[in-house]
Amino acid sequence: MNHEPYKLIAEGFTPVPSIGSSETGLHFVESFDDLDAVGVLVASEGEVPASIGLTRETLERAGFDGKPGSTLQLANASRALIIAVGGGKPGSLDVHGWRKAAAALVRATQRHSRIGFELSGVEGVDAELLGQALAEGVLLARYNYSSLKSKANETPLSVVQFVAPGIDADAAARGVAIGRVTVRAATIARDLCNAPPSHLTAAGLGAAAKELGEKFGFGVEEFDKQQLIDLRCGGLLGVNAGSAQEPRMLKLTFTPEGTPTGHLGMVGKGIMYDSGGVSLKPSDPMHLLMKMDMGGAAAVLAVFTALRDLDCKAAVSGFLMCTDNMPSGSAYKLGDVLTTRSGLTIEVKNTDAEGRLVMCDALTLAIEDQVDGIVDIATLTGNALVSLGQLTAPVFGNDQRLVDLVLESGGRADEQLWQLPLERAYRPQLDSDVADISNLGGPYAGATTAALFLAEFVGDTPWAHIDIAGTMQSDKDDAWRSKGATGFGARLLIDLALGYSAD
Repeated sequence: MNHEPYKLIAEGFTPVPSIGSSETGLHFVESFDDLDAVGVLVASEGEVPASIGLTRETLERAGFDGKPGSTLQLANASRALIIAVGGGKPGSLDVHGWRKAAAALVRATQRHSRIGFELSGVEGVDAELLGQALAEGVLLARYNYSSLKSKANETPLSVVQFVAPGIDADAAARGVAIGRVTVRAATIARDLCNAPPSHLTAAGLGAAAKELGEKFGFGVEEFDKQQLIDLRCGGLLGVNAGSAQEPRMLKLTFTPEGTPTGHLGMVGKGIMYDSGGVSLKPSDPMHLLMKMDMGGAAAVLAVFTALRDLDCKAAVSGFLMCTDNMPSGSAYKLGDVLTTRSGLTIEVKNTDAEGRLVMCDALTLAIEDQVDGIVDIATLTGNALVSLGQLTAPVFGNDQRLVDLVLESGGRADEQLWQLPLERAYRPQLDSDVADISNLGGPYAGATTAALFLAEFVGDTPWAHIDIAGTMQSDKDDAWRSKGATGFGARLLIDLALGYSAD
């Protein structure tokens, strides 16, 4: 990544995220040029491709079984390094499998800049989708956040070639072009989430959004603390009360050429750092990850960088609610009552249930903006991680059509979702003796009660809620997920916006 060295906040640091491996040449070719390494797909059974130069028995003795995700380096003094890449049963790889296979090859060739991939068994696979998946697998797997290292030891990719006999090369090239844009978006989301809280404040995110808006053709309105007071955004202001940094609300707008197919609203949680406030979190590894509590806002901002280039037909409005959540003498307290823009009052029962407080005002503003539907995305509850782990995010909603659209987009992006019930029988857990609602439910079904809280602010407007507390980061390199921030949600929401209509 080619970043300018970061500066201290006091020096006016403006975070400009990278735009994602645009310099890498990705091409479908009939034969390879002079490369450093070549990957060859090897199924778990059947004939071994001649380019491997070994029998299956020899591969098995070396520990290679051909299972998806497996790789084996085969050194050769006279030509490029050969990498056997596991393909599972012959012809079994779908588009997602090819994305993972490309990622596996890249991870096995970290020190090489010119690589190739010999594909087989792609008959029947949509060439455009294949091109997109291969580009995503290659570029997302090579991602590395090294902006703050004095010496970066990464080897940038310069050339990646694919040989796929019988493929429609033009369609595959179109897919590669789409993949570049979706990777660029995911990379921006990753960069923002990986940036330390000392370097990325709410105001800093506003500065980054404005620069990205000018570059990628979307509008950015920035609302400071006084403007938020004027808008009566009591939820965001309450959470910000303990912070030395001002809050920001960022409204992003994209308007397509011609008559829009619909107007989609997106809301992103932007807690720049979450200490828990007065309800202080324990000092453990999860606390360290709370610089990523703005993962929802990062994903929504990243989406807007792709809409113009991918010719989105829907109008899209985004609302990013940004502040950190800190303890201090002025911080909001348990028992406080906040008044939201909607007029509903909220009793604070836990200051670490802050995400829903900042988002409720944005949901109200999105409805006032007359959107046809709303999708919010947030690192909202630890229960999401406990329930579904780090690979799958729960989705809730009040409109099955919209929820289905979100699920379908997650399926196409390989960003796994699972619908959980918006069980309204749990709603009484949010009752308050002194306000309209409290910000905390009971000890169980925390992801559901958080969704029920948000549902209070959307009325009958179609709405879906994605909780990415588990999927926002990975503990290790895993297929296209790189260690650290994953950028989860950016590619999913791009797909949703591209296919969205109000009908």
